[in-house]
Amino acid sequence: MLYLMKPLKCCSPVNRMYKVTGTLFKAHALKNIPGINEQQFKISNTSFHLSSEKANSYSYVIVGAGSAGCVLANRLTEDPLSTVLLLEAGPKDTLLGSKRLMWKIHMPAALTYNLCDEKYNWYYHTTSQKHMDNRIMYWPRGRVWGGSSSLNAMVYIRGHAEDYNRWSREGAVGWDYEHCLPYFKKAQSHELGPDKYRGGNGPLYVSRGKTNHPLHHAFLEATQQAGYPFTDDMNGYQQEGFGWMDMTVHHGQRWSTASAYLRPAISRPNLSVAEKALVTKILFQGTKSIGVEYVRNGQKKKAFASKEVILSGGAINSPQLLMLSGIGNADDLKKLGIPVVCHLPGVGQNLQDHLEVYVQQKCTKPVTLYNAQKPVNMVRIGLEWLWKFTGEGATAHLESGGFIRSEPGVPHPDIQFHFLPSQVIDHGRVASTMEAYQVHVGPMRSTSVGWLKLKSTDPNDHPIIEPNYLSTERDIWEFRQCVKLTREIFAQKAFEKFRGPEIQPGNHVQSDKEIDAFIRQKADSAYHPSCTCKMGQLSDSTAVVDPQTKVIGVENLRVVDASIMPSVVSGNLNAPTIMIAEKAADIIKGLPSLQEKNVPVYKPKTLETQR
Repeated sequence: MLYLMKPLKCCSPVNRMYKVTGTLFKAHALKNIPGINEQQFKISNTSFHLSSEKANSYSYVIVGAGSAGCVLANRLTEDPLSTVLLLEAGPKDTLLGSKRLMWKIHMPAALTYNLCDEKYNWYYHTTSQKHMDNRIMYWPRGRVWGGSSSLNAMVYIRGHAEDYNRWSREGAVGWDYEHCLPYFKKAQSHELGPDKYRGGNGPLYVSRGKTNHPLHHAFLEATQQAGYPFTDDMNGYQQEGFGWMDMTVHHGQRWSTASAYLRPAISRPNLSVAEKALVTKILFQGTKSIGVEYVRNGQKKKAFASKEVILSGGAINSPQLLMLSGIGNADDLKKLGIPVVCHLPGVGQNLQDHLEVYVQQKCTKPVTLYNAQKPVNMVRIGLEWLWKFTGEGATAHLESGGFIRSEPGVPHPDIQFHFLPSQVIDHGRVASTMEAYQVHVGPMRSTSVGWLKLKSTDPNDHPIIEPNYLSTERDIWEFRQCVKLTREIFAQKAFEKFRGPEIQPGNHVQSDKEIDAFIRQKADSAYHPSCTCKMGQLSDSTAVVDPQTKVIGVENLRVVDASIMPSVVSGNLNAPTIMIAEKAADIIKGLPSLQEKNVPVYKPKTLETQR
């Protein structure tokens, strides 16, 4: 994670939009021509509205060109008879068609810039967290082509097979592992080639790290010395254990969904894309969705969908737009004066996220990324990347990690590790101060559940975000385990030649009470908000969409993004979100679901031990 260069400013014109300005001019001119009476003008004006609506009508309107929206835009326009309008609130991810000119998005090592720049980032903040010393937590979310896949750390993790089997039990029938695995594979082109678990022909390129860094090797050796298995593919047969991470990096560049799905489809005549277009409302006739209203260049516009409106704004924007449009808890909507289209109390509820904490150790040898972050070296690294897309700029450096169980009896891993041969302070917004290495560690299936609600009827106002972190004793206990188990790994012989004093929590933090205080002060979001429009059965009063991704209680409206997860998966969310969109695309097209039965999944020989 290198903090390499100053950000560049850019502006991006719309790719292609059907224009009605000529018609608008004619209608306006007619009104001012002598001899044209009011009745004639009304007829002309009515004609303008009809032609305007037709010109701005598409088969599908997709809200959000992020991790899910780009997938849908590509897959739905594979049918030449389907027209799609994709609306994105943020800018393009290229400047003058160049990735190099937008290096801070496409250079993997420059990712901390994206997390600190409001230009590509919704820059959300939570409420004051009463179980975390009243801290207000920072939540970056992508507002650019590719969405959060243009901001994230490029870690490709699917979660565990049992996460999807749990979804099915929770009401998302047809979303169990055997129905999800084929869509992970359909999306993916893994550099190691296809197998029973990996895809080989998809648009999403996935690779392994190339740095061969000695600290990554020390970490993996230490985990084995601590008694954990090595797994050669944590997205394959065996998630449990430690190994090399998969990353959405291709030829040294971030491989977002904009690169994987949107750009290959952009030249299709049936795809229109508008950036810097903030959708403010879903339009309804009764309970039938007919289009959206959006603001672009300061002008309010409308776009109509003959088939469906699809929300892919993510776990914050999708429920926010539903509520702004009259779908949500009727009592809350009425308090804000929003006309109720459908009382759906689950909208914005069931908010889930992953918290993580950094356990940091000083390094006694100058092998970390500390020197790479000095100005002269940053310039050298940046120039090499700009020239050849190689070198230390061509990776996010989170190249090793793993999953373990917190205690005996836990059926599959509930703690995740990312190892980094560097020190990160405040989301990377503060420069590293010393030679150090760290793990990002946190529980995967927290029992704390939150919510989000509208602050006002202004679409520009961020909603009230209440994740309710660390509100259960189980979550507090699991975090204690995270710290204790990490310390045990860092104490192994493999780290002897690198190990300096512990930076945080620090050797003075030993008792459970002291560890709990450290967690409250230092844990932060892993940027995995989800589950706020959860998928479930019609009999579930908290469900927002059905297993076909249709919004319950209205017509011609779907949600397809991380918000529809019934519960958060055991890992990073980008790969599962892409899978959701791939699967939803087949549902929308009316195709039968892909299925792969009886694919083996590792289970521990005994649950009587923790490892």
